[in-house]
Amino acid sequence: MSCLSLGFIENLCIELIIICAVIAAIRVVVPLLLSLIGAPVGGAIAQLINIVLWAIVAIMVVMVVFGLLSCLIGGAPFHLLR
Repeated sequence: MSCLSLGFIENLCIELIIICAVIAAIRVVVPLLLSLIGAPVGGAIAQLINIVLWAIVAIMVVMVVFGLLSCLIGGAPFHLLR
């Protein structure tokens, strides 16, 4: 798949939607699970999980940026989820 073709943009959009959906699902389920075990919902565990999720988002952004740069400069195919 060549850089910035219609298939490339479709693949990128699908992968980004999947990543966002997984993170949103985790953010919904974590408070529910924490309330079931008796931990405070806004406690340290919830904050730690939120930090980890933001780190995953930041890593994905870096992967997308460098993937697009390598695709534009070197012509290498771009695949976010290997």
